[in-house]
Amino acid sequence: MKPQVLPPNVQHHFYAGGARIAALRGLELESDHMPEEWIGAVSTMFGSERGLSRFADGTLVRDAVADDAEAYLGADHVARYGTSTALLVKLLDAGQRLPTHFHPGRAFAREALGSPFGKTEAWLVIEAEPGAAVWAGFKRPVELDEVRAWMDAQDSAAMLDAMHELSVSPGDAVFVPAGTPHAIGEGLLLVELQEPTDMSVLLEWDGFELSKDDGHLGLGWDRALEALERGVVDPPERALPADADAYFRGERLTAPATLDAGFSILVGLDGSGTLATEGGDVSLERGSAVLVPHAAGAGELGGDVTVMRCRPPAPDAGEGRW
Repeated sequence: MKPQVLPPNVQHHFYAGGARIAALRGLELESDHMPEEWIGAVSTMFGSERGLSRFADGTLVRDAVADDAEAYLGADHVARYGTSTALLVKLLDAGQRLPTHFHPGRAFAREALGSPFGKTEAWLVIEAEPGAAVWAGFKRPVELDEVRAWMDAQDSAAMLDAMHELSVSPGDAVFVPAGTPHAIGEGLLLVELQEPTDMSVLLEWDGFELSKDDGHLGLGWDRALEALERGVVDPPERALPADADAYFRGERLTAPATLDAGFSILVGLDGSGTLATEGGDVSLERGSAVLVPHAAGAGELGGDVTVMRCRPPAPDAGEGRW
């Protein structure tokens, strides 16, 4: 089974963006609110069927993987995660600052939403305007009444001031565990790695295509806010920690490089070249998106291409803290 090129799959969303995705992928977009591309996605946007990726022949990636899961994912992965890829890869172009929000962890998601996955994520910075920043995690303990007061007043400044702010540059990687309040600043293009869900609790809605009722996942605010981590956390770092391996793996590779066998999504960042695998070869360049099935076997990356290799957690990874 050879690697397969993934056609564009850019999605309309409630916040502005998309121009950087269009430039990277060589596209023209129909709206200035198309800030996310879901790459190789087998999961959908919350409450809808939007988001699923297709191969060039129109086949849904989800269906192809389900029909031949061991070939795509490997026997060990299937034994642990079933036919889910256990991964969602996105391109995210922040044309405006995203609202402060957070995502449920696995335990909460199982109990309240019937999902085996939460939404721990990481941001791999591809492009950044000077001064671009992200916010993640509270600097001090925060009471629930204080959070509710911020929400009622839509006090964006207070929410941001309570969180750690981190200036970021291309090459940085920021790990964001489930439950962590966060916001992504304007002027960033990211490859986002995350668990394969779309569960977000939104603490801001003013200035977006949102209302207050869009933010609580249908659970009501009392229940949804139970998933928020209100304690103090350390400031975010600029590299993926070992704890990330229980949720996903990501690495930036420049040819020449050897890839071991395993399911992955490759996003071309720069240059051009070829991935030669036991199952067949595929060309890669800036803007390419390629799904590499487990059955393609090991591969050699040639030319001068640089890619982001995005992978699910290892089958023998632990459960994870979140």
